[in-house]
Amino acid sequence: MKQSEFLNTVIPFKDKVFRLAKRLLVSTEEAEDATQELFFKLWKNREKLGDYKSVEAFAMTMTKNYCFDRLKSKQASNLKLVHSNYKEKDLSLQKKIELNDSISLVERLIENLPEQQKLIIQLRDIEQYEFKEIAEMLQIKQTAIRVSLSRARKTIREQLIKQHNYGIS
Repeated sequence: MKQSEFLNTVIPFKDKVFRLAKRLLVSTEEAEDATQELFFKLWKNREKLGDYKSVEAFAMTMTKNYCFDRLKSKQASNLKLVHSNYKEKDLSLQKKIELNDSISLVERLIENLPEQQKLIIQLRDIEQYEFKEIAEMLQIKQTAIRVSLSRARKTIREQLIKQHNYGIS
């Protein structure tokens, strides 16, 4: 595979790789390192990329595995999950504060989900992958993904309702 062919194949999903890495790792720097490492590995194995049905799904799986390895490593003692995918518009300061508080709350709720639910929320709701693609990446059945996603959303919804009602049912 030539360089231009390789770039045309991987550039369209580079932002998704970065966002997934950022979701799973501590910081922008860690996510950038993970993304760079992934693309280096893809470049080294560029001749084999044609063997995969979806290079993007393969890359996302590699990213997930790399990030989990980083989180399990001894160096990862200070890593935590973070995500910010919000772009501000011209809003009043009060609205901006409320939106930032809501986003922070949802981020904290996502952080408290089990690892698999956290990953599925990221891939489905943030990255907009289809269930079939997620099943291929995570190597689990689509029905398991649907169940896990449903449980994650229900947990987040219940916690949001609880928070907005200030614990009053």
